[in-house]
Amino acid sequence: MDLEIVTLLVPTGPSLAASVALLVLRLFVGVAFIRHGWPKLRNLKTWSTAMKTPEWLCFLSAASMWGAGIALIPGLLTPLAALAILVSMAYAMVLEISSGFPFIAPDPFQIPDGDYAGPMGVGEPPSWGKAAMYVVMCLVLMTSGGGLFSLDNLLIADLFNTLL
Repeated sequence: MDLEIVTLLVPTGPSLAASVALLVLRLFVGVAFIRHGWPKLRNLKTWSTAMKTPEWLCFLSAASMWGAGIALIPGLLTPLAALAILVSMAYAMVLEISSGFPFIAPDPFQIPDGDYAGPMGVGEPPSWGKAAMYVVMCLVLMTSGGGLFSLDNLLIADLFNTLL
């Protein structure tokens, strides 16, 4: 049982190349979600109203995005941080699918002038594909862990191994 907990928190990576790829993935997702979460935390009421979602739920989502993004950069509790982001992105997918948005939006460069303007002006039409990609990225991090170049590997694996 104890060995299973270690394996869940710090899965073994198959190679050096895979660990480098996990580092790049962690850095990319971490920075992206610091950037996704912070503005939402700073403008919680506005975001909550736009989402038609209770403010406390928006706070949990934004705080988990921001905090998990911070944790992913050094690879601290990577599977749990990825799970926190996955839940928010899965909820975003549900909202976007229930709004009738397509998986992949039409290319903004192929939309005639004046045919699309989003809440902040002309931009990319909505779709649920981006949220789905983040869900998949988080699934990879949850099942693979932070890799060789992570605090999980450096601290947590050794801690659990000495306790067992």
